[in-house]
Amino acid sequence: MQVAVVIPCYRVREHIEAVLAALGPEVQRVYVIDDACPERTGEYVRERVSDPRVRVLLNTQNLGVGGAVIEGYRAALADGADIVVKIDGDGQMNPSLIPDFIEPIRAFEADYTKGNRFFHPDDLAGMPLIRLFGNAALSFMTKLSSGYWNIFDPTNGFTAIHAEVLRLLPLGKLSRRYFFESDMLFRLNTIRARVVDIPMRSVYDKETSGLRPGRVLLEFLLLHLRNTAKRLVYNYFLRDFSIASLALVFGLILFVFGIVFGLSQWYFYWKVQQYASTGTVMLAVLPALSGLQLLLSFVNFDVAAVPDTALCRLKAFRRKAGVPK
Repeated sequence: MQVAVVIPCYRVREHIEAVLAALGPEVQRVYVIDDACPERTGEYVRERVSDPRVRVLLNTQNLGVGGAVIEGYRAALADGADIVVKIDGDGQMNPSLIPDFIEPIRAFEADYTKGNRFFHPDDLAGMPLIRLFGNAALSFMTKLSSGYWNIFDPTNGFTAIHAEVLRLLPLGKLSRRYFFESDMLFRLNTIRARVVDIPMRSVYDKETSGLRPGRVLLEFLLLHLRNTAKRLVYNYFLRDFSIASLALVFGLILFVFGIVFGLSQWYFYWKVQQYASTGTVMLAVLPALSGLQLLLSFVNFDVAAVPDTALCRLKAFRRKAGVPK
C-alpha cells in the first residue's frame, strides 16, 4: 500500500529539514504545503532537500492549517496514495512513529488513526497546565460532537487515514482553521468510520503554540454545539429512528419543562412570600428527574454506538486497495 505524508508548513523553516530527513522507507510520497509562509519554507525545501519523494505545493494565500492539509490530501489522492499521514513540520511529532499509525489501517482494523499524548501519565508532568485544561475541555466537547467517546486529545495533528475513507469525506466542507481535527472526527462519524488512538510522547519546544485554549474555548464551544446538533439529527432522525431517538426527544421535553416550570414557580412564590405546595414541587421535580434519566439512557446508548468495525474491512474497500479477500 502506497503511503503519503502531508506536512503543512507555516513558520517551520528551522525544523522542516530535520523532519523530512527523519521520514523512513515506509513512506513513498511526501507533500510539503507552504501555506503562504513568510519564511518561504517551500522554496527552502526545494533548494535544500533532494529527496525524490518530496513534492512542494505553494499556496498563494494562507488557507489555515486545515486548508493546507486539505490541499495535501487532494494531491495525495490524485497521485494514488492508499494511506495518507499528516504530521506537522515543527519537529514536535516523531516521524519514526508513522509505522504505528499506518499498521492498524493496513490490517483493516481502523479507518483513521490519531495520536494521543495523554496515554503515558508520566508525560503529563511536562505538559503546560493551560494545555491540560484546554485539552480536557476540548476532548469532552469533541466526544459530544463527534460521537467518538473512546478517544482523547482531539487537537492532536498526528493522523493517518485510509484513502478510500478520505474520498468519502466532503473535503470542501471541513473547517480550514484550528477546528480542522475536531471537524474531521465529526465527518468521520457521519460515515461510521472507525477511529483508533495511538499512544505517543508529548514534545514541547521553545515555540509557542498558535492554539490558545483560553481564547478558542468559546469559539470551539459554538462549533461543537453546531456539530452535536447536526450529528444527532443525522444519526437519530434522518438515517435511523429508534428507542434512543424517543429517549432524546422526551428526555429533553421533560427536563426542560421541569426546570422552566420549577424556576417560574420558585420566582412566583418568592414574590408572594409563600411556600409552594407539595404538588407544585413534585410537578417540577418529577418531569426534571424523568427527563434526566431518559437523557442519561440516551447517552449510554450513544456511547455504546461508537463505530467498532472499520469501513476498510468491507470487500469494496479491499478490492480498491488491491488486497485479496
